[in-house]
Amino acid sequence: MNVIFRADANAQIGVGHLMRCLALAQAWQDVKGHPIFVMAAESSAAVTRLKSKGIEIVHLSTQPGAIDDAIQTAHLARERDATWVVVDGYHFDAAYQKSIKDAGLKLLFIDDHGHAEHYFADMLLNQNLHANEALYVNREPYTRLLLGTRYVLLRKEFLKWCEYRREIPNKAKKILVTMGGGDPNNLTTKVINALKKLADSDLAVKIIIGPSNPHIESLQNALLLAPCSMRIIQNIENMADLMAWADMAISAGGTTSWEIAFMGLPNLVIATADNQRPVAEQLQEVGASEYLGWHKSLSVSELARKLTTLLTTRRVRMQMAQKAQEVVDGKGTDRVLMHIHRKKLGLRPVRKEDCRLLWEWTSAPDVRAVSFSSEPIPRDEHVKWFNSKLTDSQCIFYISTNGKGTPIGQIRFDSEENEARVSVSVDPKFRGKGYGNAMIWLASQEVFNVSDVTVIHAHVKKDNDSSVRAFEKAGFTVAGTEKVHGHQAIHLVLQK
Repeated sequence: MNVIFRADANAQIGVGHLMRCLALAQAWQDVKGHPIFVMAAESSAAVTRLKSKGIEIVHLSTQPGAIDDAIQTAHLARERDATWVVVDGYHFDAAYQKSIKDAGLKLLFIDDHGHAEHYFADMLLNQNLHANEALYVNREPYTRLLLGTRYVLLRKEFLKWCEYRREIPNKAKKILVTMGGGDPNNLTTKVINALKKLADSDLAVKIIIGPSNPHIESLQNALLLAPCSMRIIQNIENMADLMAWADMAISAGGTTSWEIAFMGLPNLVIATADNQRPVAEQLQEVGASEYLGWHKSLSVSELARKLTTLLTTRRVRMQMAQKAQEVVDGKGTDRVLMHIHRKKLGLRPVRKEDCRLLWEWTSAPDVRAVSFSSEPIPRDEHVKWFNSKLTDSQCIFYISTNGKGTPIGQIRFDSEENEARVSVSVDPKFRGKGYGNAMIWLASQEVFNVSDVTVIHAHVKKDNDSSVRAFEKAGFTVAGTEKVHGHQAIHLVLQK
């Protein structure tokens, strides 16, 4: 399935919009989707980065954000048979959204501070701590809001660090500096001068700059006579590894703030744009970082003083690391993708005529292999079992369908009082496309709504990693391991 991503990246716009779209695009690739990035303003480095990830790029020759931009984007979406368009950028307004919707397309609009006069999108994503419904009073009745850090979009390079817990040294010696892809105000030089002022030879500093940073010469000059190891790294692709290396960071308040929080990296945040102020303020309020204020108001001496305090205060860095990882759990891309799939999924009660289809699904060799009872199921036994489930008042049984009404899987809940056990299978033709976790989530929410069930249990064979991931992406958490019919099983639980 093709999906259109409309985002730009250059020295003026920065790379944050593009990077979070890339995160969602990578998740789309993982479920065999094909992301297409449409760009009207881009740097050569941004294009190279996307191409290195196997992403197709289409260039527009129009004013970014203009109505002609929307018309060309919608035309391309129809031409490439893309149902969804994802839009991220402050130059895309209400008229742009309406034009996409009027073309009969589904729209996911990524926003930070309610900049549009009205919202026509099917789904509106604001991944910030300060996100709230009051920002989006002027929206269509059908617009679904995805608000808060549950939906932070992280690229694949970060996801291998989901279980990472940082060791906090008595003194921080390894410092990461990242002031955004463009850094038009050359704040990086101010940070370098503050670090030099510390005159601490024990420090190792890695300074990250984007490919469009225009100040490379002045930055290199600023490193002259540095009292410690300072290194400029440009156009990196392993930001997660660098964050794991560091003991603390100094950053702008852009999208990198959420990556730093996910990695549990103690951080001093400086606002370089108005939209970064609420991000920095909220991160400080929850204890995930310290906000040093507006970049023009911050002196080199004050910055040096703040650096010294955080470098030498282990207790504060420990608290920051803990609070930061409570803010971002790394599952945001999965949650957003699940909502997109949910728009394509339907649920209906199982019917008598579904008997043969379910037998074919459950009789597939790969299904029997991961079942707790791997023996083939005789047709007559299946019919008897199926008919008993149709009349069982404690059984809630659904067929899940795609947007065309085609059955793609079954999900069954056997309940007792306020608890239920879930069983699920997906048609082999639809596996690996992200339907499983979306189906589990959608059906579980429906069961919570239509019954007295408040807890759902799932048991999965210990070596069935893909099923465990599907349940976890649907919100289930691992409760432990148990023996089921002589097999080791992972027990997962979802609370209402």
